[in-house]
Amino acid sequence: MALGPIEWTPAHGAAIGQLPVELQRNFLQMANVVVVGAQWGDEGKGKIVDWLSEQADIVVRFQGGHNAGHTLVINGATYKLALLPSGVLRPSKLAVIGNGVVFDPQAFLDEIKKLTGQGVAVSPDNLRVAENVTLILPLHRELDSLRENAAKAGAIGTTQRGIGPAYEDKVGRRAIRLMDLADPDTLPQKVERLLAHHNALRRGFNLPEFDAGEIIAGLTAMAPQLLPYAETVWRLLDIKRREGKRILFEGAQGALLDVDHGTYPYVTSSNTVAAQAATGSGLGPGAVGYVLGICKAYTTRVGAGPFPTELTNEIGEEIGRRGKEFGVNTGRKRRCGWFDAVLVRQTVRTCGIHGLALTKLDILDGFDKVEVCVGYKLDGKEIDHLPAGEGAQARVEPIYETIEGWQEPTANARSWAELPAQAIKYVRRIEELVGCPVALLSTSPEREDTILVQNPFEA
Repeated sequence: MALGPIEWTPAHGAAIGQLPVELQRNFLQMANVVVVGAQWGDEGKGKIVDWLSEQADIVVRFQGGHNAGHTLVINGATYKLALLPSGVLRPSKLAVIGNGVVFDPQAFLDEIKKLTGQGVAVSPDNLRVAENVTLILPLHRELDSLRENAAKAGAIGTTQRGIGPAYEDKVGRRAIRLMDLADPDTLPQKVERLLAHHNALRRGFNLPEFDAGEIIAGLTAMAPQLLPYAETVWRLLDIKRREGKRILFEGAQGALLDVDHGTYPYVTSSNTVAAQAATGSGLGPGAVGYVLGICKAYTTRVGAGPFPTELTNEIGEEIGRRGKEFGVNTGRKRRCGWFDAVLVRQTVRTCGIHGLALTKLDILDGFDKVEVCVGYKLDGKEIDHLPAGEGAQARVEPIYETIEGWQEPTANARSWAELPAQAIKYVRRIEELVGCPVALLSTSPEREDTILVQNPFEA
């Protein structure tokens, strides 16, 4: 049954409203969890969000686009998501795409079709999209590709899916938004304003200009398939929150790819830190409760940019092989290296992380020793953080601490008692170095192979 239009009535939030003000605040905040990547993305957020979504009522994507790649393995079946929230795989949950996302209509429809073919029911009954979400159009994808190819050695390493150009148009106040498809009378003038910018760029590349009529025709054709999903998301979430529903905010990419706090310019085009959960969904900061940071037991990165602990040797290759470190959507090989406690400690601070979910511990099984980066040297001086400057980031050298490895397997463990003692020591040392406890420990891609230390929804 579809949710239908949400209308506010005095009964909404009545029970909560009868509580003392301070208790109201505590109740409305404690029910929500934000999941963010604590490294450069690809940390295993999809599995953790899916695991947590069993306790949530609503799962919200709040930034990024279909450049995100989340793989979930459920009862032996593999599901690959890019744009849709991971919670869409649970039939009793409501999945929401927030206004902070840039939304590719064709990718959206293709992903729904693919999931439907795998037996997953996706419809406006269980999926809503913010009416004010910015659309990614074919012209954005083409511009992204043109720029990356023209940059050559200076390329950022984007997925060339139009994410950055779409965010540029959003900030430039010329974007086409989902709600615009419901108003065909004003759509032509909006497209003309958009093309005044893009056709100037096309002329600079000596390419033919885009035709407004073709763009309008394409959007008009897709409108009937897209508009049933449109929703005033900020209002819907506020109503549900006041009803006491639990909201799980699902981040994409990682905090080190944040456009402000990441390794600029080798970053994504959105804010990926936890605070964006509020802005990208339309809820106030008070709606953000427990922040769970996801990180691997080692470090990976896709594309260009600084990577202090990168291993360009046989060990790095072995970690990549064991961990199947290839992009979910792009197939690009990921760069691999030892765990960098300096960077994770930094993202714990910039995201306000309360607890970590440590993934892929099993990939380190069998190594005689493992290394952990505990600090950096920059121009001969020891420092305790990654500097903001691009040149300085490229020059930092890791300071390692050697930890004895373990030979017994950790794969598929579901309790601390099943872990080798030395593996537990490794986890505890990570907690000490980053200044944050491990709340969850993942020991395989399977949903149930998870060790719970602290339930984020009950913290």
